[in-house]
Amino acid sequence: MTTKINVLQIIPRLGYGGAETGCYDIAHYLAEQDCGSYIATSGGELLKFVKKNKVGVFKIPVHSKNPIIILFNILFLTFFIIAKKINIVHARSRAPAWSCYFACLITNRIFVTTFHGTYNFKSRFKKFYNSVMLRAKLTIAGSNFIFDHINENYNEYLNKKKKLRVIFRGINVDYYSQKNISILKQEKLKMEWGLEQNKITILMPGRLTSWKGQEKFIESLNILIEDHNITNFQAILLGSDQGRKVYSKKLYSLVERYSLTKKIKFISHCKEMPLAYSLADVVVSASIEPEAFGRVAVESQSMGKPIIASNIGGSKETVLNKKSGFLYKHDDPRELAKYLNTVIQLNQEELKLMGNEGRKNVIKKFDVEVMCDSNLREYKKLLKN
Repeated sequence: MTTKINVLQIIPRLGYGGAETGCYDIAHYLAEQDCGSYIATSGGELLKFVKKNKVGVFKIPVHSKNPIIILFNILFLTFFIIAKKINIVHARSRAPAWSCYFACLITNRIFVTTFHGTYNFKSRFKKFYNSVMLRAKLTIAGSNFIFDHINENYNEYLNKKKKLRVIFRGINVDYYSQKNISILKQEKLKMEWGLEQNKITILMPGRLTSWKGQEKFIESLNILIEDHNITNFQAILLGSDQGRKVYSKKLYSLVERYSLTKKIKFISHCKEMPLAYSLADVVVSASIEPEAFGRVAVESQSMGKPIIASNIGGSKETVLNKKSGFLYKHDDPRELAKYLNTVIQLNQEELKLMGNEGRKNVIKKFDVEVMCDSNLREYKKLLKN
């Protein structure tokens, strides 16, 4: 008789980020495959979309680093694991991972983690704190970049008994598809955002934080005008400052200094990201520090849009350079401007070809179904051993 797979995923908050949507997607996929599927989280915007009749959800303060609360979480998780006959516990962040680690030791259940980022490891304590992600029977790296990062920096925590495996993050290619876009909705959003007709639209999605490279992007737009004499464009910085008022003010000042106030629009949020991508002629990901995966590059390609991304981190794996877009030297606004000019000069046939290459690339390697199926196959292997 085959043991039923019952998986408990733990994540601090179920928001709109890459790790969070991955957790959400896998939870529902497992339920469709007749597995028991549960999520433990402290809250988040995606909670209201979880199909509660298929996926069990419970709220506990798994985001907390308070030792007393962690102890409470360990006890709660221990009882929950036993009561629901959980056989795999999958932690997606460091704080809840410590609670999961000890709960799995107590209950003798399989502990799995996903290493989503590079994390700060400058001190011994930080490195030890991060090491919980490698105390699992299986550690999943979201990209080859993360896989290499783990091997280079956490070698002392790796051993032959534990498995390290790359499973690329995935997106819903049906959701991120140009076919689903309503022209009426497009026109409505254009009016809402004050976009002009017959202007090239450059979109840069991402929260407003310095490492995302918004400053370099703004500089590149000034260079696009000064060096390439391209003026018929409008740019959208789409993302919230999440309380980083000093940084957002710095960006506004930079826009004013370059006299780009009529060229650049700051939009804090969009409920339908495929709609936002559909308005763009070209999408930019200008991170000056490595992206663990680079969701923007994947989403834009799925929408059939050319992507220009910095050549560090996950983008080197997700973008087909000079086929689905361009990779430029990070922290170099002049090279970014050069490739913006290159894309702007492409004719409709060339743009369509680039868009098709991007869409094919995502369907082949970054489809959410591939990610979910890969996770399930790994769970099954763990239970067999």
